[in-house]
Amino acid sequence: MREIKVERLLINYKTLEDFKQFQAYGLQELSMLDDLKNNLVENDSESPFYGIYYGSTLVARMSLYERSAKFDDYFDPPQDYLVLWKLEVLPEYRGNNYARLLVDYAKSFNLPIKTNPFIDSHGFWDYMGFEKASYNMERDLGENPYIWMPKGVKQI
Repeated sequence: MREIKVERLLINYKTLEDFKQFQAYGLQELSMLDDLKNNLVENDSESPFYGIYYGSTLVARMSLYERSAKFDDYFDPPQDYLVLWKLEVLPEYRGNNYARLLVDYAKSFNLPIKTNPFIDSHGFWDYMGFEKASYNMERDLGENPYIWMPKGVKQI
């Protein structure tokens, strides 16, 4: 049995090509591709992109951005947190726990995590221990985010 691991994706032309095989989700997908293109420096190892390869195929990916406590409107006390963005698994590789592995990897940083679930994915986020954020129209901009908190951190 081969080891499945999450790895930080390099920002390079190969990763750009790998991203093109994922489904387009309107502005969010364009934003991720644009973000990759704008940061394209050959083999930059400080990318916010993480993924899982099956052989040479990128089969699952996510973006993970750290946000400073000074921008925190979700946790008490305010603190640095992660924004998990664009979690996706290629259709033919779904059902193999790749999404769970990516989320568990994000949780391993032991920081609170905020995400904005796609339609019909709320059950997955509930299963992963995320909770719907307390509603604040001004703060959430209609996104209805879900939050995961390490032990000892509470949501505002």
